[in-house]
Amino acid sequence: MGYVYIALMLALTLYGQLVLKWQVGRVGTLPTDASGQLQYLGQLLFSPWVVSGLASAFLASIFWMLALTRMELSRAYPFTALGLVLVFAASAAVFGETLSAGKLLGGGFIVAGICIIALYG
Repeated sequence: MGYVYIALMLALTLYGQLVLKWQVGRVGTLPTDASGQLQYLGQLLFSPWVVSGLASAFLASIFWMLALTRMELSRAYPFTALGLVLVFAASAAVFGETLSAGKLLGGGFIVAGICIIALYG
């Protein structure tokens, strides 16, 4: 069950990151003046999408705590790095961001490390 909780934590984290990026891009560039920045942040914080992204981060934390009730921290924590790999892939698929050789190589090392810990940890 611990792995199910980790999967839910990762899915909620990914959702939150994608929604926040989408909404920040929709609102535009952060103004340089203080009043413009407050208005910018207010516009974001009152967006139902941003609220859902922030709520997903909270729910991800709940699932993380549940995972820790079933697994050792040293076994569970490396899976949080899988979030990086998922965000790399999703940001390329959804936003057309580049997947450089460094991102691909680093992601491969992350996945290999997680596999080693899962199999031999």
